[in-house]
Amino acid sequence: MNPSLNLMDLEELTSNAKQIQEDVLEEILTLNANTEYLHRFLHGSSDKVLFKKNVPVVTYDDVKPYIERVANGEPSDVISGGPVTMFLRSTGTSGGKQKVFPVNDKYIEKLGYVIALRSLAMSKHFDSGGEQGKAMEFHCTKPPSATPSGLPVFAVFSSFFMSDYFKNRPSKCNSEYTSPDQIILCPDHNQSLYCHLLCGLVQRDEVVRVGAAFAFVLVRAIDFLEKHWRELCSNIRSGHVSEWITDLEGRNAVSTILRGPDPILADVIEQECSHKSWEGIITRLWPKAKYIDCIITGQMAQYIPMLEFYSNKLPIVSTTYGSSESTFGMNVDPLCKPQDTSYTCAPNISYFEFLPVDHKGDMASIVDLVDVKLGCYYEPVVTNYFGLHRYLIGDILQVTGFYNNTPQFRFVHRKNVVLSVRSETTTEEDILKALNHVGLVLESSDLMLMGFTCYADISTFPGHYVFYWELKAKDVQDVFELEEKVMVKCCSLLEESFDEVYRKNRSKDECIGPLEIRVVQQGTFDSLMEYFISQGGSIAQYKTPICINSSEALAVLENKVLARFFSEKSPPLDS
Repeated sequence: MNPSLNLMDLEELTSNAKQIQEDVLEEILTLNANTEYLHRFLHGSSDKVLFKKNVPVVTYDDVKPYIERVANGEPSDVISGGPVTMFLRSTGTSGGKQKVFPVNDKYIEKLGYVIALRSLAMSKHFDSGGEQGKAMEFHCTKPPSATPSGLPVFAVFSSFFMSDYFKNRPSKCNSEYTSPDQIILCPDHNQSLYCHLLCGLVQRDEVVRVGAAFAFVLVRAIDFLEKHWRELCSNIRSGHVSEWITDLEGRNAVSTILRGPDPILADVIEQECSHKSWEGIITRLWPKAKYIDCIITGQMAQYIPMLEFYSNKLPIVSTTYGSSESTFGMNVDPLCKPQDTSYTCAPNISYFEFLPVDHKGDMASIVDLVDVKLGCYYEPVVTNYFGLHRYLIGDILQVTGFYNNTPQFRFVHRKNVVLSVRSETTTEEDILKALNHVGLVLESSDLMLMGFTCYADISTFPGHYVFYWELKAKDVQDVFELEEKVMVKCCSLLEESFDEVYRKNRSKDECIGPLEIRVVQQGTFDSLMEYFISQGGSIAQYKTPICINSSEALAVLENKVLARFFSEKSPPLDS
């Protein structure tokens, strides 16, 4: 992205992390000390010691009133010393509620800087032969909504791809993507995805990288290809784009790339896609691809086996770690196993502090970036340029090493996450509340729920939640019969009880499949307990896990399944 950057910039940045962090904090405090929010604690001072002593560690609820005031039209300096020109919308991964954060073009520039640095790290490992090629990346955008005052509200990646920074990038003239910008900017996701695939197939011999922002998106693209490859081949054979592609700018851009009929290419693609197995389909269709580029850490890690199957185990590189609050860092060791991915912090992006996971309420235990300890677990505390000060991100990270003087972190998990298929997070509390809602249905049917557990099944696409239930009749003499109507209603009630992000992914975006309840034999949860005890657990401390991650434990449950039931309707969005 930035032709003036080179690998020495990465070395200098990571070697001088302490001084860079001090300079960043000084710059942020100088900019923001007189905002209404910070003035409460610093009274106009930009002193760093006073900052750490007086400014509290906060969550979104603490700063939400200030953010909403700016969104509603009050001046930016309520919370930010610089102009607030837009807001970024989170995915809702910290409890199901989407959040908005004030930013301006500086955020985009910093994100672009990290992307440029990570590209340098990739080139060091994958471009050693000097071979030029293109990236087939499934990026898409969503038009912004607006605050009451008219400021745009973007998703993070949409803000980047719709920015002047991206549109005017120097590398644009090199056509680094197989898809023209018009496809990335197409507001219809299905049309965008179809056109991405069509452009990528036509230029298959030039593709050296296959990627998307998140692993889920790439898996979805492969699933989409499986359903549409015949139509794509027909387009290539005829040299014409399908009529249902109605986005005019996108259609015209793709037509330019098609350049007329190509029956030979169509035959090659048809032959590969007609195989009974789609193992290695990525490398068969794009034989020069060197690696897969997508975020694969956290809840996206569940898609690693699927991507390895489709790609013949090409390297899967999770290049960047960031959030709506701040870009954080990049992966400088792309050849590591995806499960071992760590991110090197970019110390010039924001001011980073770290709260030990075992802090027990002691906020004085917070440490600076360069003072974290190897092997320890922390929650990042971010101070950015746009009004967030000592803000808890909600991620749990582990220190895995140092690159020069800058720590590297492994993403462990979001706080309080139990289940996730896509961007939603369903916690233990969410599950227990949902089960309470179905309690009345079971009671009216004279049934008791004797045990339950669950997991996110992503062996099919889209993935879905699976609950294992052990039921028993209230009357011990009764042999209960499962009524399909009752069980299907239970499935629906569970879904209706989950948060708005789950319901949107399930109902509107169709990225989550119908919830399933698998009823197991009586005594199954005793068998499950015996399995965990055999693995070294204590019967005195045993608790049935709310979410099962062990394949061996799942096998215990699967061997006892009596019946399966699915939700028959999507949950309402306004539940």
